[in-house]
Amino acid sequence: MDILRPRDHAEEIAIFRHGMIGQLCARDLEHGDLAEALRALSMERVRPPGSSCTRTFAVPTLERWLYAYRQRGLEGLCPRARRDRGRGRELDPVLRKLLCDIRREHPDASVPLILRTLRADGRLSATVSASTVRRLFRQEGLDKVPQRDGKGPTTRLKWQAERPDALWHGDVCHGPTLHLDGRRVTVRIHALLDDASRFIVVLSVESDEKEDTLLRLLVRALRLYGVPDALYLDNGATYRGDALRLFCSRLGITLLHARPYDPQARGKMERFWRTLRENVLDHLGSVTSLQDISSRIQAFLDVHYHPSPHAGLMGRAPGLVYAPGQREIDALSEARLREALTLRQRRRVRRDTTVALRGQLFELDHGYLAGRVVTVAYCLLDEPLAPVVELEGQRIPLRLVDPVHNAHVKRPARRATSGGASAAGQPVAFDPGGALLVKSARDAALATGADDADGEEDLDAIF
Repeated sequence: MDILRPRDHAEEIAIFRHGMIGQLCARDLEHGDLAEALRALSMERVRPPGSSCTRTFAVPTLERWLYAYRQRGLEGLCPRARRDRGRGRELDPVLRKLLCDIRREHPDASVPLILRTLRADGRLSATVSASTVRRLFRQEGLDKVPQRDGKGPTTRLKWQAERPDALWHGDVCHGPTLHLDGRRVTVRIHALLDDASRFIVVLSVESDEKEDTLLRLLVRALRLYGVPDALYLDNGATYRGDALRLFCSRLGITLLHARPYDPQARGKMERFWRTLRENVLDHLGSVTSLQDISSRIQAFLDVHYHPSPHAGLMGRAPGLVYAPGQREIDALSEARLREALTLRQRRRVRRDTTVALRGQLFELDHGYLAGRVVTVAYCLLDEPLAPVVELEGQRIPLRLVDPVHNAHVKRPARRATSGGASAAGQPVAFDPGGALLVKSARDAALATGADDADGEEDLDAIF
């Protein structure tokens, strides 16, 4: 049987007061006897609820409680809240209006900055505290969260995707800092969580939170479980890169970002991180590698998290909700995946036929491309990188530059020229000045009206 308890602290106080004056309510006392009973009662020391010491109550206080109970019952003994509760008593109407106007015009200004500015201007006394101003802003709907929404106080609703693979959450958890092989290693745990089932699609323990790391994690998930409808991420630099946006667009994945400074909007992911910390990360002890942490987390997921009933799923287990029979799988071919992860960039080929790409130097054998701007394509799945030059329907492979090897490569010998002889061994007639002289003489002969024969004799005479 459940224990009957007061509904709140006010009712607990009312019950305490009724216990003190209840004996007087049950007795029919004359005026003199009532006064004597109140004086005797005022001498008793009692401990009010929530108090650490005993105290006495004056006769007028006890008499006020008695008449309040007779008029309104137990409700009359409940303490009344202050009428100015939540309002700063130091804030007059003019100052209240000034503070609210400043917050509306400068929503990004913090409360300490507002107070410091007004005190420097001499428009605010030193007795006004930051908590008083914050209560004012909350009362007027001008605190940070409603200001970001732009609509005043809002109601946050519980929501969930209609089916598995409709929405995946992605996030990074900052783990402990380890000392491995004499160096400090920061642990970053990347994970993708299915919204409808709370199933951890994929998880990886890394030492960074770069965009390439997220793409590798996403590729693993797509190969295992197919393509989701949407991906829900925060606003970190890891999730705002051009490569991620292009990759999701090519696969038809809608890329969504949560509103900045609103972690409650991604409560499912935050709740999982809390569970992971309580069960694994807070009890790592001495670990020797990132793989050791990854093995412990994966064991926790397989043995405990996925098979266990989840409160957000009405007692169902994430592993059962995300079972293959419960969802439609959009399989992804390797060719489609490679095309989605192929990036193309414009690069100028240097005079030594080298091209700089992603911090590395590549070279090609086609010397006629030196100085030209070409399109270089490469797939992020390739390890090591294998870029190619796409030119007029051709794919010309690039290779990493090896300066030491190039120092021992023999240059091809130049073709010898025998006094201007052609390949057939016959001299080639080529005289730019003579050709102009012939053309000038022919033009002069035509201008004087000479016939062709005379013109030819003149030309022969010239040569």
